[in-house]
Amino acid sequence: MARNHVLTAKVWHSPRVRWLRQSLSVNRLYRNLSAHRRRLPDYLIVGAQKSGTTSLWEYLNEHPNVEPACIKEMNYFDANYQRGIAWYRSHYPLQSEQSQTAACGRLTLTGESCANYMFHPLAPQRAAETVPDAKIIFLLRNPLDRAYSHYQLKLRRRQELLSFEEAIEAEPERLAGEEEKIIGDRNYDSPTYNWYSYLARGRYVDQIIRWQQHFRPEQILILEAGEFFKRTADAYQRVLEFLCLPRWQPTDFGNRFPGKYGEKMSDATRRQLLDYFAPHNERLYAQLGTRFNWDQ
Repeated sequence: MARNHVLTAKVWHSPRVRWLRQSLSVNRLYRNLSAHRRRLPDYLIVGAQKSGTTSLWEYLNEHPNVEPACIKEMNYFDANYQRGIAWYRSHYPLQSEQSQTAACGRLTLTGESCANYMFHPLAPQRAAETVPDAKIIFLLRNPLDRAYSHYQLKLRRRQELLSFEEAIEAEPERLAGEEEKIIGDRNYDSPTYNWYSYLARGRYVDQIIRWQQHFRPEQILILEAGEFFKRTADAYQRVLEFLCLPRWQPTDFGNRFPGKYGEKMSDATRRQLLDYFAPHNERLYAQLGTRFNWDQ
């Protein structure tokens, strides 16, 4: 054990790692000092979690008219809101002539992707107060598949010890009172609410309504994740049109960050969740005026 600590210390204080740490510190300091000259996002990819948001984020960052933020998820409108607007701005590109307003928006855009924003009860209002003209993008995956992908992620991260069936049975007790605490205490952050919301995150309609209460219809784009992955080029062009960006596409599409499953969901559990999500999906279809192929 002592030898491991010695090796770790040697690596940590080696010239190359020390230079990297100093560079990161200097870069962070520079971004903080120049925050007042930095942009705010033109678009937010807000969810749903495990629905392709990271892939879409990467595709957009490759567009020649997009200036990426320094990180993908700042979690400003959920966990980091108390840090203030200067902290948030520090993650975005500097204002420049290339980012000045053009006829259909900006010549270059910047944005963020954070799948927790869709689910957080305070995020829509906070976003509307901070970036009222931003475009909002949703990717909605079949909630059964989303829930199981979410569960597999927690397994890989060793944040879940229960079986999937045990976890969804325990979910109501795990989440009891957490949303009320978040709404009641704006500095309250709940890992439980984020980690174990396998079914709750798939009840999409109420989450979307919250965003629709703060952003105009023309500011919101909703894509179905299955179509996004089957017809990626077409879906990507829809996003570009929505953002008023020139037509373009990456040289390579595909799921950039596919998850790996230890085993498939059982047929019995899938039938149970089909019944569970059916009324929630019907409400979603009525709200959006369209149907998705999620009933199989």
